[in-house]
Amino acid sequence: MMGGICVTLLGIVYKKVLTSYAHFILHKYKTNNSDAYIHSVASKPYSKDPTIRRPLEYTQEKLNHVMEWREEAGAPEMEELVNLANGPETAPEAVEQPEKLVKAKALATSLNNGSLYWHGFTKEGKPVLWIRCGRKPWYPNVEAEINALILIADAGIKCMPEGVTDFVIVSDSYSPPPPVPSFMINVLKALVRGYPDRLSVLMSAPVGSIIQFVMNLLLPLMPGRLAGKFLLKDEHDAQEVLKEWLVNGEDGIPTFFGGKADHDKFYPEEGYSKNKGQGTLKFDYFGMIERLQAASKEWEEAQKK
Repeated sequence: MMGGICVTLLGIVYKKVLTSYAHFILHKYKTNNSDAYIHSVASKPYSKDPTIRRPLEYTQEKLNHVMEWREEAGAPEMEELVNLANGPETAPEAVEQPEKLVKAKALATSLNNGSLYWHGFTKEGKPVLWIRCGRKPWYPNVEAEINALILIADAGIKCMPEGVTDFVIVSDSYSPPPPVPSFMINVLKALVRGYPDRLSVLMSAPVGSIIQFVMNLLLPLMPGRLAGKFLLKDEHDAQEVLKEWLVNGEDGIPTFFGGKADHDKFYPEEGYSKNKGQGTLKFDYFGMIERLQAASKEWEEAQKK
């Protein structure tokens, strides 16, 4: 009896400490990490002893590393950069910050090919990040590509329904460009250090020799928990998985996977896009956020019925 009471009290104390720490993180770093996410990180099995959940000290250290990585990567300024890229080059903030303008225009270039965007949710309320590998450049600006990933990832996290803490990635891996090791390593570093426990699962289809090469290179470098979240499928199997995952089921499967949903209506190739403002941004970043917010609210409302 007393043992049960002690365990309950310890659980309450642990939760209160985590909540206080969450508020500290939110205040200090102005981050997107919610209480729910921080509790989710703490609840995962401890890598050194999977029979127990992560100790408080380990959770705090992990989250501190997230914040340090975000500062190093310049994550807090990405929203400012996309706004700068969407405005005229004659604007005072552009004229007074020429180096930042160059960085903003490089970010816009990485976004404009429409190779990375959020669209829709799973039945569990997880936002879906779509990667169109065939649209990726053969010779990427690695820094700008990583900046685009940070910007897009943060935007999706902000739009998550209440209580949801992770997302799904679906990669259309038909005709990918040759692998660039520095880019792949930086993407892996972003997932591990910048967005731990955010990825629920990543499905890639179809799987050709380039994707197999990439996975053979990256898998040995991944933590065990992350490596187990990758699914490699052919197109038919991918259709069945998407039918099971997506909130709209079969109707949500995009045309590039043999379905009916036309993503290109919102995210066309760059040649079919128009400038969204007075700058160099063609990708519909702000429309993407509006659509994702609306879909998030729709999912939340559906859970109340």
